[in-house]
Amino acid sequence: MRPRTSIFRLRQKSLVRGILLSVGAFAASLRLGGFPDITALHSSHWQIVSALVAFWGMVETARCLCRKWSLYHAGVLILLWTEVMILGMAVFLFLYP
Repeated sequence: MRPRTSIFRLRQKSLVRGILLSVGAFAASLRLGGFPDITALHSSHWQIVSALVAFWGMVETARCLCRKWSLYHAGVLILLWTEVMILGMAVFLFLYP
């Protein structure tokens, strides 16, 4: 029997799970907004789901913060900042007419 990774254990902290959720939500939001064709950009009601998944990924990444300052803590803060930008882009594409 193989040991399960922490990606599938929702009670454990997982930085990889948070990153995958946020990047997946960003890719889905771009695709739902009609990204490859610049003239076909539109708003979709399903983009709110990708914004919620991006928020969930941000919460998963925030769970990995340590109480004591370290370079790992700084890296997690940088990842949180990028996930805030992903969430902002998902909301922007949802509100774009």
